[in-house]
Amino acid sequence: MELTSKQRAQLRGLANTIDTIIHVGKDGIGENLIKQADDALEARELIKGRVLENNIEYDARLAAQELAAATRSEVVQVIGTKFVLYRETHSKPKEKRIQLVKPAKKRANA
Repeated sequence: MELTSKQRAQLRGLANTIDTIIHVGKDGIGENLIKQADDALEARELIKGRVLENNIEYDARLAAQELAAATRSEVVQVIGTKFVLYRETHSKPKEKRIQLVKPAKKRANA
């Protein structure tokens, strides 16, 4: 699923109120961190992460892209050392999921 700019803006607004739960430390991105991120995305749909200063291998963009690929999620935002990931879950009831704005339909050129 490719997020639209309006959907990204909506998710960025929601991310302002959540705590950082994923920390990429000096060990980088391993199986445990991927499992933690995957579980958090399944439970919350939207998570915030941070690359710690003692990590010389990753910057926030690279860490976010690698975690997104490993967890089948979307990178919503990367600022400084922080990043936000989103993945729609199907295990939660529909009324408890994040309701994204619907993408506008493309108009055909006449």
